[in-house]
Amino acid sequence: MFKIMIQLGLSFMVFLVSTIVAWYEGSNLLQDTHEWKSTAIFSQWLNGEVIHSGDILLVDFFIYAAKFFPTFPILMLLSGTHLLVLIGYLLFRRSQKGYAGYLSFFGILFLGISGIVANSPSHDLHTFFNIFFIIGIFLTVAALVRIFRSNRAKEPINI
Repeated sequence: MFKIMIQLGLSFMVFLVSTIVAWYEGSNLLQDTHEWKSTAIFSQWLNGEVIHSGDILLVDFFIYAAKFFPTFPILMLLSGTHLLVLIGYLLFRRSQKGYAGYLSFFGILFLGISGIVANSPSHDLHTFFNIFFIIGIFLTVAALVRIFRSNRAKEPINI
């Protein structure tokens, strides 16, 4: 349990620092007016056309950072995923099938997000497609391994 708490603390610290740095780097979007049309995606969905810098939502800063400064958004993604896996492990310690369901949910979610990112008009987000896809496959395979292990442990041994 001590090792898991250390991992939780370190993952949370990396997530927090990388989020702050990515947010700061993404704030360059406010001055980069020619990127508003292609990068301020959520702002356009919710508010319509972005005309002033005040129309830009904070979540669009992370998209801008992912396009032009991908290091810290990647760290954010990896440390956040590690946090999710550890939290699931703590929640479902006693239930292999529950943990497998938890992992498969996030695996399928990540595969779906990779499909959305794959259709992005920006070629710069191809790295994120790869990361989402690999994590999605990894989580789905881990869930299947958990399910097969729990089923195998319940089978009677025939001699």
